[in-house]
Amino acid sequence: MTTKDPSKLEQLLGYEFSDKRLLREALTHRSFAYEHIDEPDVSDNERLEFLGDAVLGLAMSHFLWHRFPDYSEGELSRLRSALVNEKMLSHIADRWNLSAYLFLGKGEEQTGGRRKPSILADAVEAILGALYIDGGWQRVLDVVEKQIIPVLDVFQSEDPLKNLHWDYKTRLQEWLQAQYKKTPVYRLDREEGPEHDKVFYVSVMMDDMVLARGRGKTKKEAQQNAAQAAYQKLAKKK
Repeated sequence: MTTKDPSKLEQLLGYEFSDKRLLREALTHRSFAYEHIDEPDVSDNERLEFLGDAVLGLAMSHFLWHRFPDYSEGELSRLRSALVNEKMLSHIADRWNLSAYLFLGKGEEQTGGRRKPSILADAVEAILGALYIDGGWQRVLDVVEKQIIPVLDVFQSEDPLKNLHWDYKTRLQEWLQAQYKKTPVYRLDREEGPEHDKVFYVSVMMDDMVLARGRGKTKKEAQQNAAQAAYQKLAKKK
């Protein structure tokens, strides 16, 4: 598949990048960068995704704090986790037709990488990271308000928390805090496979005790799988 001109994505976002290289980097999966490792101008989007994850979390916190003045810190955290997760971000990516703009390696292309929720979600975060660097905080707020906050309108109830199913990392954290006043810690045990097709193995721990283990194509997926295994095991015992 031929990648579309990113300028159309800029039109959708309502923002034109001054540094076009940032936008291209945000759209470049590590599989593509690996296949072009000898080209110094090609970088994958993982550093921008790291930044964008934090930027999006702060932006969503900003809007939720204003929109739900009666919610407690715990309720706001649950609502943010329910909205800022892989499923929701991949939905945003579909609305942006983001799969058409990705730069993927041949192997990832052949295995349906353009439709993988983890790749799409990471690209959304990477774009927000690039937007923050290129345009500043206000530009991020503008895009989040226009493109991401509207998903809240899907929830018509006066109490949207009743309509949301937050992720297992949040469930496990809340359960451990309620039962033991403890916070789970995620440890990366090892990585396997080539750079463009890694598998990550993660343990979720409480103090020095391993609660469960998980694996996934991304660290986030491995953490979620470990959290799910731990939550289902511990909650069942109670």
